[in-house]
Amino acid sequence: MPVPLHTQTVIAFIWDFDRTLIPDNMQWPIFAEYGVDEAAFWREVDGLVEYHKANGEIMGRGLAYLIHILSYVDSGVFKGLSNAKLRELGAKLEFCPGIPEFFEESRQHVLDNPDFAKEDITVEHFVVSTGIRPMIEGSAIAPHMDGIWANSFVESTPPAGFLDQLPVADKNGPIKYLSDYIGHTSKTRALFEINKGVNINASVDVNALMSEEQRRVPLRNMVYIADGPSDVPMFSILNRAGGKTLGVYNLEPRNNHKQVKQLQEQGRIQGMAEADYRPGKAAHLWLMDSLDQIAYEIVENRRQALAAIKNPPGHV
Repeated sequence: MPVPLHTQTVIAFIWDFDRTLIPDNMQWPIFAEYGVDEAAFWREVDGLVEYHKANGEIMGRGLAYLIHILSYVDSGVFKGLSNAKLRELGAKLEFCPGIPEFFEESRQHVLDNPDFAKEDITVEHFVVSTGIRPMIEGSAIAPHMDGIWANSFVESTPPAGFLDQLPVADKNGPIKYLSDYIGHTSKTRALFEINKGVNINASVDVNALMSEEQRRVPLRNMVYIADGPSDVPMFSILNRAGGKTLGVYNLEPRNNHKQVKQLQEQGRIQGMAEADYRPGKAAHLWLMDSLDQIAYEIVENRRQALAAIKNPPGHV
């Protein structure tokens, strides 16, 4: 029997970003900074998908908006938009009520319970988003995150044959290429990287064959919080595996209550609440209750494992 790699006492909260942790799309500070009409930009994104389709080319909307940002940079509309600038703009993002306080409240919650503390149960928080990574890194939640998966850019790349020309000069400038892409279905990659511990041990490949007992965070120890139909692949995996799923909605600036309610009616999510994470609010109560359920299941599993150990016979 292989030596266990992990104690499996980590509980992971995995968060979508737009309309989950913030009430709207994260890109608005970019448009505000450069005086660009946000609605017009998104209409162009939709048109870009149709443009390529008419040319016999396939481009999904998630990728189209990122490419269109790069087109705006290249054309000088988003002049000087660098990764550093994106982090600076990310600092302007405003979060839903109760965020970022909830992150530390949940961690403290397990520390304050003697049953949980005895088993070294801990809480970790991750963002998995189709948004822009440097903006999340520059935002107020970054110090509270144990990992971030989102779209990334590079500002330059070395030329062909660069290995024979080292050192290559480091060039700083506006973003030029997409370097990592997180789409709606590829979000699940992050789920399994957290599951297998790839995020803390780079020597483990996400496609490596691992038994359930060898994985760092079992899927049943995960809670996924998100807002929309694009999150269905994540919801589906955790629902089947015994994890927890919460659909959240905002009433302002855009009301997405109806689409989240449809997810609930279809059985895609286990719970539904407004994206207000303050104590006493429905989302806070649901998440804390789910945290307790998972933690007590860990306690019980470890108790049963201990009870299964047979003591030697005593003296007569």
